[in-house]
Amino acid sequence: METAVLGGGCFWCTEAVFTNVRGVKSVTPGYAGGHMANPDYYSVCSGETGHIEVVKVQFDPAVIDYFTVLEIFFATHDPTTLNRQGADVGSQYASVIFYEDERQKETATAVISDVQEALEKPVVTQLRPAETFWPAETVHHNYYALNPNQGYCMAVIEPKLAKFRQRYRQWVRENN
Repeated sequence: METAVLGGGCFWCTEAVFTNVRGVKSVTPGYAGGHMANPDYYSVCSGETGHIEVVKVQFDPAVIDYFTVLEIFFATHDPTTLNRQGADVGSQYASVIFYEDERQKETATAVISDVQEALEKPVVTQLRPAETFWPAETVHHNYYALNPNQGYCMAVIEPKLAKFRQRYRQWVRENN
């Protein structure tokens, strides 16, 4: 298994996308990058902890490679807005990749360059070495799957999933 720790705005959105990706074994929402031990949702949302909402994606590199994981990540959030995804505003919603090793760093650098060229806009995604990952409270796990009719899920998450399913049809997990 290989791990990718990614922040692309609200972790509910990113978790919902990667839960549907073929080759992904688990997706855990959580927090990383801040100075507070054992952060919780309310302290992270205050913007005072330095933590970012992230997901830890564990995937089988024999099925899907890190490059493709990052392509899907960039296609399902806006990497050109600083500390913002749509109406979600604050440093906790930063676009970030926490890399595990030099190979991941090099791959991420290459993908960021490709994305920036394609978008013809500066990409503000942070590229940072791995830091402590703090799992989010249980209520945030599988949020979309458990709350598909909630307003935020219908207005924000469902369009991201539709975009993923259309653009990356070959990576959609069967039985979804």
